[in-house]
Amino acid sequence: MAARMVAFCRYIWEVLHPDFGLGWNLFLALIPLGLSLLLFRGKARGQGGRRGTLWWLTAIAFLLFLPNAAYVLTDVIHLITEIRREPPLPLWTIVLILIPQYALFILAGFQAHVLSLLNLGHYLQKQRRPSWVLPMESGLNLLCAMGIYLGRFRRFNSWDIATQPEELLYTTLNDFTSRFPLAVVTVTFVVITGLYYLFKGVDLAVLEAWQRRHIKPEPPAKN
Repeated sequence: MAARMVAFCRYIWEVLHPDFGLGWNLFLALIPLGLSLLLFRGKARGQGGRRGTLWWLTAIAFLLFLPNAAYVLTDVIHLITEIRREPPLPLWTIVLILIPQYALFILAGFQAHVLSLLNLGHYLQKQRRPSWVLPMESGLNLLCAMGIYLGRFRRFNSWDIATQPEELLYTTLNDFTSRFPLAVVTVTFVVITGLYYLFKGVDLAVLEAWQRRHIKPEPPAKN
């Protein structure tokens, strides 16, 4: 009995073995979320709300790393590879272990994308620029779609703009004047945007429900 239990635990560990690539992608996805908290929810603007050099450098880093958050959606490719591998995994392993594992990673990564844009939207609201929110969301989702293409098909990373800027620029200009890359970016943009507004609606509904339950309204002022 003990030997069977040990063998079962070893099998579960082999299925749930730490996937460096998946964990690394999730780590990169959380970077823009952390930067958005510093930029748009914290005190990185300095005294009087002024945006100094550090703020702008952090904002550039935020834009460069933001595509990593939506990029986790493409990790479904690795899930399909695991399901199709030989010898095949038992059905219960795929349904009860493998799919939930990937679903949690992908959900956490894309949620980081959504929360990052929500933090930026909150910042624009505080800056009295609510009309900028929708163009910002569309523009950054398009930026992420382009970044996903460059990452998945061309294997570029966020830091390649510093390590190999000429090759990155040449590839970007060359590819985005061709039909296939533009088609990939268009489809990716539609998927990201659709999921973004779905997640955004759920997040805002949950936040509103939480506020109603835990934050008591202020009593009316007495005349």
